[in-house]
Amino acid sequence: MPLIADRLNRISPSQTIAISSKARALKAEGRDIISLSAGEPDFDTPDHIKQAAIAAINAGDTKYTDVSGTPALRQAVAAKFKRDSGLDYKPEEIIVSTGGKQVIFNAMLATVQAGDEVIIPTPCWVSYPDIVALAEGTPVFVPCSQNHGFKLRAQDLEAAITPKTKWFFLNSPSNPTGAAYSAEDLRPICDVLLKHPNVWVFTDDIYEKLTYDGFKPATIVEVEPRLRERTVTMNGCSKAYAMTGWRIGFAGAPLALIKAMDKLQSQSTSNTSSISQAAAVAALNGPEDALHEMVKVYKTRRDLVVDMLNAATGLTCAKPEGAFYVFPGMHGCLGKTTPKGAKINNDEDFVIALLDEEGVAAVHGSAFIYPSHFRISYATSTEALTEACTRIQRFCAALV
Repeated sequence: MPLIADRLNRISPSQTIAISSKARALKAEGRDIISLSAGEPDFDTPDHIKQAAIAAINAGDTKYTDVSGTPALRQAVAAKFKRDSGLDYKPEEIIVSTGGKQVIFNAMLATVQAGDEVIIPTPCWVSYPDIVALAEGTPVFVPCSQNHGFKLRAQDLEAAITPKTKWFFLNSPSNPTGAAYSAEDLRPICDVLLKHPNVWVFTDDIYEKLTYDGFKPATIVEVEPRLRERTVTMNGCSKAYAMTGWRIGFAGAPLALIKAMDKLQSQSTSNTSSISQAAAVAALNGPEDALHEMVKVYKTRRDLVVDMLNAATGLTCAKPEGAFYVFPGMHGCLGKTTPKGAKINNDEDFVIALLDEEGVAAVHGSAFIYPSHFRISYATSTEALTEACTRIQRFCAALV
């Protein structure tokens, strides 16, 4: 009798984490490695947020909380949704989880049954398909071409919906492309969803506050309130407030689904850290000066990276509206050979050779269900990005 359950055969380890781990191991061996593989801000958590956590510790706020989060945090989340998107969620319609990933896991495991289909536009975050598969659902991938800004077209969503469709995922701004949807972009998508009342909607807005050039992202329920009763609106503190390690994700959704997710969470992690929750209240209710400064720096880095990658032989790189990633195509590099004799047959060959020969860690596009591309995170210093892009230019120029 095998020890490991068959369900684990349906999933793979996170490939972004795997690349980051390999880069760290090479660095520990003394290699000069620049890692652009992790989706994590390089900024420190703003001081007023850290001070709120310290105050919570000193006040003895170190006990279990309600599974769905403290009343103070759920109220802060409700206020955030109203302030930023005009969404009306009561505190009891909100759940706080250990990062956005647990929100997704809870929602899928609480609702998806064997044979249910989940529509996922690609390129997509690496964890969506595996979470769906673990819940015994079937991911249905809808490619979104760079020619359309890596954004889903309404007609492609319509074509993907079947009687088995249970959920539709939308991530805006997107990991890995940085593509973001405006209210105008979402209107035709909402019109399709209104025609299919059995399809639920999961919006992952975790990068919502990281947009550039005056771009105003929108979310599904904001554009079409009639979809509220079958939509999960997810967000969190990790990216906007440089709080990845604090592990705070949250969502607003219809009460019946929140109760089901609460039930599941009560038998897995229970509440997330009480200290992190106190810090999250300060993040959501406090000043955003530090956030605005981060966005200014990210924009400068984005522009630098896009310009340098477009100057590299064989690469094309779109300028994204948000997040802190670029997703260049490498079609002009395929079929070539590196100076060390490595053949570049696909995107995975490209990133492996780039790491081996130039010490730059990136993530291959196939990890995001979109081959012939790779993802770079520009959430690192401008100096490191300049050096990394210089190495990428050198690597591409040397291919024959």
